[in-house]
Amino acid sequence: MTHAADTRPQGFEDGLTELESLVDTLEQGELTLEQSLACFERGIELTRTCRQALDAAEQKVRILTGESPNAPPEPFRNHD
Repeated sequence: MTHAADTRPQGFEDGLTELESLVDTLEQGELTLEQSLACFERGIELTRTCRQALDAAEQKVRILTGESPNAPPEPFRNHD
C-alpha cells in the first residue's frame, strides 16, 4: 500500500483526492482484511482532517460575513 498512516495531506483537495482513491481501492474488493482495515483507518484520518479544514473555512466565512457579530476576530492561520 502506498498510503502512510502518519502523513497529513498537503491540503483539503489533496486529502479529498486521497480519500476518493482509498474508496475506489476498497470498492475493488481485492485487498486482504488487514489491508482493508489499514485503508479504512487512513480514510477515517483523512475524513477528520478534511472536516477540520471545512470547519475552519466555515468559521472564516462567518467572521468575514459578520454572521457571528459577537465572535472575537481571529488571525487567519494555516492549519497544516
